[in-house]
Amino acid sequence: MDIPRCKDKLNSLAISVMNQWPGVKLRVTEGWDEDGHHSEESLHYEGRAVDITTSDRDRSKYGMLARLAVEAGFDWVYYESKAHIHCSVKAENSVAAKSGGCFPASARVSLENGSTKAVKDLRAGDRVLAADREGRLLYTDFIMFLDTAREANKVFYVIETREPQTRLSLTAAHLLFAGQQHRRRSPGQPRFRATFASSVKPGHLVYVPDGDGQRVRAATVEKVYLEEREGAYAPLTVQGTLVVNQVLASCYAVIEDHALAHWAFLPVRMSYAAKSLFSLSDSFTANITGQESGIHWYSSALYQIGRWVLDQASIHPQGMALDSS
Repeated sequence: MDIPRCKDKLNSLAISVMNQWPGVKLRVTEGWDEDGHHSEESLHYEGRAVDITTSDRDRSKYGMLARLAVEAGFDWVYYESKAHIHCSVKAENSVAAKSGGCFPASARVSLENGSTKAVKDLRAGDRVLAADREGRLLYTDFIMFLDTAREANKVFYVIETREPQTRLSLTAAHLLFAGQQHRRRSPGQPRFRATFASSVKPGHLVYVPDGDGQRVRAATVEKVYLEEREGAYAPLTVQGTLVVNQVLASCYAVIEDHALAHWAFLPVRMSYAAKSLFSLSDSFTANITGQESGIHWYSSALYQIGRWVLDQASIHPQGMALDSS
């Protein structure tokens, strides 16, 4: 099996497995794909991904196996299915590990005039489809980009549903509204819970516009995999949400608390509202909303504050690279 970029990490992991469970060996169920069993963007075609279990196929060991895989140096480790753990490594010549929270440049949003537009082409004031905390669809203003990386290569989690057929790509640390099947909510609890894209698994629910265009409804995730693409954009709207490729997502990333992030960006929304209401000059709000490329200074400042005051468990390990987008 030709998996050159994973070989050293697999050797280290195999030793760890034998030390952890004497008599048990590491089992690789899929490495380099020569038969076209995966999607065309799969890292299995690049020698950068493996699917693993233990030789005894004891699923109770898989949690520890995932931890050992992280310690062995794999860049991404997650439960792709109940049958195995997926592990992959970043490209040697890319900045894919600098995650932040973004959508690919080609991701599309719906506009109030009935057309669609690529995320990369959004301009301040564009009215894009979003939803409120109760799942009611509405149109909201696009304000600015929290992060832009026009030429950077980044790894995206691709989340697919079948009914309806949707395909959303977003970076590991971006927040997506998702939940588990049959989960009941308590009175007063928000309908949606935002979680990191890297935490979404097949069988989870995401939210898509319903047929009458009034609300969102649940759709079951059928597949989750990784792909590397050029260009990444993190749009901010007044509502703090937006529908991208027909899937409802948060505008925020890195910190696993959509409500807190939305509150933290209140000064940005107020600055934008002041400009819109009173026809103020661009220079009045440029210090807050102005940006050409890279991570917006306000996002960077909030991230630094968050690292000081928040529980580290709420901050994604692939947060943002403050020196570069």
